Amino acid sequence: MNKETVALLIIDMQKGMSGPAAGERNNPGAESNIKYLQTAWRKSGFPIIHIRHISRTPGSPFWLGQPGAEFQEALAPLAGEHVVEKNVPDAFVHSGLERWLHVRGIRQVVIVGVSTNNSVEATARTAGNLGLKVYVVADGTFTFPKTDYSGVLRSASEVHAMSLANLDGEYASILRAEQALDLL
Repeated sequence: MNKETVALLIIDMQKGMSGPAAGERNNPGAESNIKYLQTAWRKSGFPIIHIRHISRTPGSPFWLGQPGAEFQEALAPLAGEHVVEKNVPDAFVHSGLERWLHVRGIRQVVIVGVSTNNSVEATARTAGNLGLKVYVVADGTFTFPKTDYSGVLRSASEVHAMSLANLDGEYASILRAEQALDLL
């Protein structure tokens, strides 16, 4: 059986998203699951795309040249792995990502990274709207607490669950890391 190529998109796994300075979050095992998938993708020879947020706001931890903008060492790209830089949550906006996938005939993407309700959700929605088959790895993403429109503080786990629910079925299929390996 000849499986269709599926790309792994690793979103915003930068130093500014790790450690106590990033704040309280859910899913503390996300980095381990991302590393697990990254290793499997490298063994398969399927493409890995590292997406890095570069802020337009001077002084931001994600401003180019700041330590927070650098990739976390354990998840950093290897030579030959594609890197996309973005300035907004959606990795497809003004980045060339759609074209890069299209030229290579890649019609499926597996998305991991941070944050579930921001860059992950924005990227997954666009990918789905572009007609790609999208998979979001629930245990390979994480987020932070957020106050909802009614003024109620929602925990990181609640924000994460709602974001995945927003995507499930309409824009993406939600998987666990071990299920994503079936795509290889």
